[in-house]
Amino acid sequence: MKKVSLHYGKKALDLSVPDATVALEAQDIPALSEPQKAINESLAHPIGSPPLAKLLAERKPKTVAITISDITRPVPNKQFLPAILKVLNDGGVDDSRITIVIGTGMHRISTREERQHLLGREILDRIEVFDHNAHDASTLISICDDPPIGVCRRFIEADFRIVTGYIEAHFMAGFSGGRKGICPAMVDLATVQRFHGYETLAHPLAETGVLEGNPCHEIALHVARKVGADFLFNVAITHDKQIAGIYCGDLEAAHQAGCKQVAEWTTATYSGGFDLVITNGGGFPLDQTFYQTVKGMCTALPALSETTTLLLASHCQEKLGSEAYSELMLQWDNDWQGFLADIQAHKDVTKLDQWEYQMQTKVLRRIGLDRLWFVSDGMPQEMQKHISVHPILGEGTAQQRTQRAVDEFLAAHPNARLAVIPDGPYTMLRNISKGSLAC
Repeated sequence: MKKVSLHYGKKALDLSVPDATVALEAQDIPALSEPQKAINESLAHPIGSPPLAKLLAERKPKTVAITISDITRPVPNKQFLPAILKVLNDGGVDDSRITIVIGTGMHRISTREERQHLLGREILDRIEVFDHNAHDASTLISICDDPPIGVCRRFIEADFRIVTGYIEAHFMAGFSGGRKGICPAMVDLATVQRFHGYETLAHPLAETGVLEGNPCHEIALHVARKVGADFLFNVAITHDKQIAGIYCGDLEAAHQAGCKQVAEWTTATYSGGFDLVITNGGGFPLDQTFYQTVKGMCTALPALSETTTLLLASHCQEKLGSEAYSELMLQWDNDWQGFLADIQAHKDVTKLDQWEYQMQTKVLRRIGLDRLWFVSDGMPQEMQKHISVHPILGEGTAQQRTQRAVDEFLAAHPNARLAVIPDGPYTMLRNISKGSLAC
């Protein structure tokens, strides 16, 4: 037996598995040795764009808006934002004319503690920070009527707009980062509903690692072009959340460059099939809700056959997620086939957060509910019985119950072939017999 470690909350979940277990993990991504130097150099030599300082000198903006990701994304804002703010200050834009918008999309408003985690006390004391609120029409402005698109008013009305974030594999849009810092991060509900509509997500190219032909990507890019971004600052991060790469400059060119490198770094190759695949929800902050945990399920899809069991451990300290998503999941109470039939029959109406359950049904259609095993000690065990998973319940911690499930599976299937995905949703899988992913 050997030890494997999975991301789980703020700690690791360690398991004993057979020596022959296949580790589906990408190469060890090196952190930048001098990140601050690299940040400054990237701002001075961006991709497909003049330097940020030159853009400011040419445009002479009176106001600047910077959008950042919310608490669900482990973006190292505190490392690169001071450098961006310095360029702005040196370019004649003082702190009073800069705003930072937390791009919540349809997620909840940030708490005071989360803002401090995202930005640090120094930036919060200097710069005005507010959350995008897709539910408050007074904070939105229409930029298009066909189809209607509403966007955060204060971002649109700023003279100069900077989009930040990080690039990772994304189970709907191919990759995060770039245009997603605008859509869905700062748009209204109707736009999010198109971005996450039934037919969009049912499309075969709306999947991990695919940009070309991906309708989810194309909708987001269309909105981002309508809104306009003057400068992009995206990063790639290591397994321990350090900066590995910087891609700043033109919204599309810099993002494309980042996606290509992230694909090379995060793709794990394999051949053959597996009887048991063990994965996770990505650790803190991603695995604090079941809503985000679905990403870990979908990441494992390429390695699942109709007879594979998927075992996923996720902390879920905030339980299911939003009120709308919680009500939806508990309303259908494991009847995922009925839910799928209902949203297909009413595909012109997209209910809030239905898209995450729709993505979960991609896994359920492949392996069924009984083979989708779920372990959590942050979510009440009674709740776990109603969310279209087979919960591993009983006494003991999540680690003890996960180990017990593995041991019992091996006792019943002594010749089983196992795989483990230590980094969960931060890994892209490719069966080498089926060709390569296409950015």
